[in-house]
Amino acid sequence: MFVEQPVRAVAQAALAVCALRALWWAVEWRRGEGRARAVLAGAGPGGRGAGGAAGSRGASGVRAVLGALRPAVLARWWTVVRARRAWLCLPVAGVVALLGGSPLPLVAGAVAVPVVGRRLRAAERRKEREAGAERVVALCGAVVGELRAGWQPSQALSFAARETGALGGEEAAVLAAARFGGDVPEALRRAAGQDGADGLAGVAACWQVAVDGGAGLAAGLERLEAALRDHHEQRERMRAELAGAWATVAVLALLPLAGVALGAALGADPLRVLLHTPAGLGCLVVGGALEAAGLWWAGRIVRGGERA
Repeated sequence: MFVEQPVRAVAQAALAVCALRALWWAVEWRRGEGRARAVLAGAGPGGRGAGGAAGSRGASGVRAVLGALRPAVLARWWTVVRARRAWLCLPVAGVVALLGGSPLPLVAGAVAVPVVGRRLRAAERRKEREAGAERVVALCGAVVGELRAGWQPSQALSFAARETGALGGEEAAVLAAARFGGDVPEALRRAAGQDGADGLAGVAACWQVAVDGGAGLAAGLERLEAALRDHHEQRERMRAELAGAWATVAVLALLPLAGVALGAALGADPLRVLLHTPAGLGCLVVGGALEAAGLWWAGRIVRGGERA
C-alpha cells in the first residue's frame, strides 16, 4: 500500500504532463488560426460596402484561405507528432503503472523510448533511401526526355535535377560542373554517396562514356533507367511476398499482451501477479527476454530474406 501510493502519484503526474502538452498544442493551434482569421478579416476594408458584396467576398476569402491553411497546420502538427512518437511509450507506461500499482512499467517505458526512437529513425532512413532511389530513376527518365527533345546534356541535367531533386545536397556542385565545363562524372560520383542515390554512379558512368567515347548519352541513360526500375520493382515484389512474414512477427509480438488482457477480462488480475509476486516477476523477466530474443531472431530472418 505504501508503495502503490507514490507510484500512483508519479504515474498521474506523467499523464498530467502529457495532457498539458497536448492542451498546449491545441491552444497554439487555435491561437494561430484566430490570428490568421483576424488578419484576413481586417485585410478587406469596407466589409459592408455597396450591397454588402465586398463583405461577402471578404468572408468567402477568409473561409477559402482558412480552408487552405488547415491542411498545412494539420501537416505541421503531424510532423511534430511523428518526430515524437517514441515518447508515447511514457503515457502508455503510466497507464499500466496506474493499473498495476508498480513503478516497473514506468522504468520499462523510459527504457523503451530510446529503443523505439532508434527503430523509428531507422525506418525513416529506409524510407528516405527508397525515395532517393525513386528520384534517381525519375532523373534518368527526365534527362532522356530532354535529350530526345534536342537539349544539350548540361541543360537537360540542370532541368531534370531541379524537377526531381535527385541530387540532394550535391545539386549545386553537379550543376556548376555541368554548366562551366567541370568534371561532371566526378561530381555525380560524390552525389552517389548520399543515401538512396547509388544509381547516380551509373549516371556518372554513362556521362563518362558519352564524353570519352562519343557514345549516345540518351541510350545509356535509358538502359540505366530500365535497370534501376526493374531493380525497384523486384524489391517491391520481394517486400510484398515477405509482408506475410512480418505480419506473423507482429502477431507473435502481440500475443503476450493479448494474454494479459484476456486474463484481466476473466478477473485473474495478471498485472498484480506479474508485478507484485516473486514468481510473477520471474516470469515477467524470463518472458520478456524470450520475447525480445524471438522478435530479434524473426526480424533477422525476414531482413535476411529482403537483402537476398
